[in-house]
This record gives sequence, structure tokens and C-alpha cells, in this order.
Amino acid sequence: MPSERAPLPIVVTGGAGFIGSHVAEALVGAGHRVLVIDDLSSGKRENVPDRAELLVADIRSEEARAVMAEGGFEVLVHHAAQMDVRRSTEDPMYDASVNILGTLGLVKAGLSMRGERGGLKQVIFASTGGAIYGEQDHFPATENHPTRPLSPYGVSKLAGERYLYYFHAEYGLDVTCLRYANVYGPRQSPHGEAGVVAIFTSKLLAGEAPTINGDGRQTRDYVYVGDVVRANLAVLGEPGFRTWNVGTGVETDVVELFDELRVLTRSDFHACHGPGKPGEQRRSVIDGSPLRRKAELPEPVGLATGLGETVEWFRRQAS
Repeated sequence: MPSERAPLPIVVTGGAGFIGSHVAEALVGAGHRVLVIDDLSSGKRENVPDRAELLVADIRSEEARAVMAEGGFEVLVHHAAQMDVRRSTEDPMYDASVNILGTLGLVKAGLSMRGERGGLKQVIFASTGGAIYGEQDHFPATENHPTRPLSPYGVSKLAGERYLYYFHAEYGLDVTCLRYANVYGPRQSPHGEAGVVAIFTSKLLAGEAPTINGDGRQTRDYVYVGDVVRANLAVLGEPGFRTWNVGTGVETDVVELFDELRVLTRSDFHACHGPGKPGEQRRSVIDGSPLRRKAELPEPVGLATGLGETVEWFRRQAS
């Protein structure tokens, strides 16, 4: 993976959202020309870096496809998605429309001008390291673990990876799929299908008691958003078709997470348990060490450090 790169014209979809805005910020900081495409349905305009352009549009729209076809962008960093697992089970048609057809439309449009104005050369695809593997056979899951998604969301992300492989094989498009663990950090929304870190932190700082689903012993791999950003920058310009996990390899159960956040927020609340979510995975953890070794990335941010930075961000927002 090259260490020095000339500035590139890059589209970041979902770049007003939690993860995408951090990635867009880092790309702008590295000197690249960045256009954010976001419909602002969950993202915020203020999250977009000052030196990035913003197109407010649905990724399925003619406007978004026209920009990909005519704007001369060489890289698509694709974070926009329907990411609500529960909504995907209730409305799999909508999930597929956004996650599969939306992806196909952008890539096809980007490839349509190839050779005339540069055209699309690489896609960095934000995939999922939890939903795509389903119930794991071994822990942590490596990239060659069987993919057995148990939700339409996981299926749509896997389909996105498979379609991108087709575009690689047929058109020579360079593709890197990054399978994220449970990402947390500043700018994460505590609303909607939010991460448990954001939900718990927001409630504890507001003097409310969060509810833990079930016994709270279900485990997840919590990866700090800064590590996700480093992974995106590391694979920029990577040739071929590659799939990488982006995670810590460390399992943390929800009760442990709550206890850490309770201390950091200086809260006296004790865990309140509600009914478990039907069909929820019991254990999910992925091995992100292959990408770290290849790209010479640092070890992941420790959970205590990442949670501390996240809580301080939420505290500043509350004040």
C-alpha cells in the first residue's frame, strides 16, 4: 500500500454521518479533493469538513449518479447505507433498494465515463464484520470465515461485496471491502438504530437509566472510529480485490461495557435488564490483525481510552 499519494478526486457517500464524516475529514486533511454525497436523513451538515463539497442527495438519485458519471472522481468511499437491522427484517425490499441498487447505480455510473475523464478506479466499501458472518464457528472470525448472514442487512452487504467482485473481474475495478466490527466514538448518534455506546452514554449523562437487553452477556467487538479511519486511509490506492476485517479481536459483553461507562460518566445507576432481542447474535468478534500487519497500523485504541474520549465528546455536546 503506497505511503505517499498524489491528491485524488474522491466521493465519500454518507460523509455527513458518524463514520463517513471522520473518513472525509481525514481525506481532506491528507490533501484530497472530497465530495460528500449524503441525504442528511441521519447525517448532519455540520459534520461535513469545511474543505469538502456537499451534495445533498439520495445515493439512488439521478443527481448522485450524474455526479459519479461526469465529475471525474476516481475513488468512491462508500459508507451510505440502510444500516438498521430491524428495519431490514421488516422491509427487506427497502434495504435492498438502498444497499444493493444504490451501490450498483453509483458504481455503474462511475465506470460509464472510464477513459474519458479518468473515471472510477477504486471502491472502498464499508461492509459489516458482525452481520456478514452470522453465528461464528471460531472466535475471533477471520476473513475466510463462512459468511452466513442472518438478516437482510447482512445479506445486502454480502451482495454488495459480490457485485463489487464482478466489477473487479469484468472491468478491472480495484475494490477493497472493509468489514467493520461495532464502531463507536464521537459524533455517533444515540437515536434510531444507534450503537449501544452512544445510547448508554447519552442516557447516563442525562441522568437516565439505560436498559440492557437480556442478561447482557452477549459480546461484541468494539472498535474506535479513529482505527476505522486509519484503515480507510491505509487501503486508498490498494490494487486488486481485497477483503479486510477492521476490529480489535477483543470480546466485551454489554454488562462490562455498561460498568465502564457508568464509571466514566460518574453515574450511580445500576444495570436495568429488559427482554432480550429475538435472534440477536450471542457472540461477535473479528480478527483485524492481518490489515494492521500489512499496512503497519498501530494496535487498536484500547476500550477504556476510546470510551473516555467518547464520553468527553458527549459531555461537551450536552453542555
